[in-house]
Amino acid sequence: MWNFRRIFARSLLLLSLSHRNSFSSRTYRTVVCSTQNIPSKPFYSCSIKPSGFPIFHSSSTSKREEHSDSDELDENQSEYEGERLLVSKDSDKKNEVELIMDIIRRPDRSCIAVRNNLEKCGVIPSPELVTEVLSQVRNDWEIAFTFFLWAGNQPNYAHSLRDYHSMIAILGKMRRFDTAWTLIDEMKRGGKNSGESMVTPQTLLIMIRRYCAVHDVGKAINTFYAYKQFNFEVGIDSFHDLLSALCRYKNVKEAESLMLCNKDVYPLTTKSFNIILNGWCNIVCSPREGKRIWWEMNNRGIHRDVISYSTIITCYSKSKETKEVIKIFDELIATGITPDRKVYNAVIHSLAKSGLVVKARDLMKSMEEKGISPNAITYNSLIMPLCKSQRSSDTHEVFDEMLQRGLMPTDRTYHAFFRASRTSEEVFSILKKMNVMGCCPSHDTYVMLIRKFSRWGELENVSKIWNEMIHNGLDPDRSSYVARVHGLFLNGMLEEAYKYHVEMKAKDMVPEPEIEERLAAWMAGKQKGQASMKAKCSDS
Repeated sequence: MWNFRRIFARSLLLLSLSHRNSFSSRTYRTVVCSTQNIPSKPFYSCSIKPSGFPIFHSSSTSKREEHSDSDELDENQSEYEGERLLVSKDSDKKNEVELIMDIIRRPDRSCIAVRNNLEKCGVIPSPELVTEVLSQVRNDWEIAFTFFLWAGNQPNYAHSLRDYHSMIAILGKMRRFDTAWTLIDEMKRGGKNSGESMVTPQTLLIMIRRYCAVHDVGKAINTFYAYKQFNFEVGIDSFHDLLSALCRYKNVKEAESLMLCNKDVYPLTTKSFNIILNGWCNIVCSPREGKRIWWEMNNRGIHRDVISYSTIITCYSKSKETKEVIKIFDELIATGITPDRKVYNAVIHSLAKSGLVVKARDLMKSMEEKGISPNAITYNSLIMPLCKSQRSSDTHEVFDEMLQRGLMPTDRTYHAFFRASRTSEEVFSILKKMNVMGCCPSHDTYVMLIRKFSRWGELENVSKIWNEMIHNGLDPDRSSYVARVHGLFLNGMLEEAYKYHVEMKAKDMVPEPEIEERLAAWMAGKQKGQASMKAKCSDS
């Protein structure tokens, strides 16, 4: 019998903010997978951490995902998580946003000072303003939460579903799960106006993804089974969302076990296997495990569709196994399945990486003859390996053709050019063109450039890039701080490195353990030296 238990408690939240909020704690029983007796209720895999803990209680800081400098083709679209917010372009709100951001970004800011200044600013919050500000401060949960509480307390304004989802995602990313569940309790009561519950399946899916991101698989699964408590229907699509979230953050082994243990409740399908296949192939990047799932599908009589083929082809492309890519592509054609654009892009990328540019171009023509027009990713499939091999004339030829077709370069297009650059003048020239073309640099862009200039020992340019990132409305995230601290440390700027290290920890971001240990040893030595110097001065 599936047992749900819910405990409500109240405690002080964020004493520095002087706000009181309700905390909730929920515990769900975990069933261990057994091959002897399969009940009608879904099982957990025995490899999954059993519960017996309140799934809403956590306050430590997560180790957030690193940005990658990889030049591999990546067509996997990111799933909406709530923290990826659309930025408002309404010029009428621009001045109000700037006023709020000026308050938030004042030197030596504190949550109390920010709250007090917000109370005096005279700005009337709107959905567009809240969305814009949260998008800019999403890497500082305390400031974001301070602003969120202020906006919610203003007359004639009540947070929308989108506002709640945005804030919950920010809290979850920083592993403030207890506070996030407090907001869900508030949503369940109808928010500020105390009407019908505002909680949707997407609300719980955000929490599932955040738990998966910190590899807390047990709590992610417990949250999935909380769907029923909110009277949501739990079908195969919801189960696939859970599997996708687990795989996306490299919990692929647990996702596979969960899928197989629940085969009597959620039947094995092509889609469920494709999710696991993609996890092994493109998230963990293990051709061996990918091939195992590939043959498991065959042995179980699971139909392989075009998505299955594109996934395994992309995997072999990443591992530079061009012969396998061509072999599987030929097999795809032989089975009568029509390749889609994603399949062609993966094969083109693999051929170009192996130096078979002419064959890649021929396949591109063949693709067009079959009525599939190339997109920006197709051209990136050629541009990235050409840049890596320093074939500048070929690269610019492909880039010009891309523009002539009316295709806008993406940030990954420019990242390929950045990786191939050899001087700071070249880097800033590319960055200028990127901005002129309307392709806004992302955190990934700035982190890449911070690392590049740090390797070159050009710390002045590192500061220039850092300031430009902030000026463009991108609050430094964990990867930005890690790159900055690491670069300063390697260049012997220990005082500066320690300053950013302290600033990073003040925002509840987890530093790199090795650098933290070395900086701690340096600070201990410095303090010891200062104490020794004081002792000598006093003796004299």
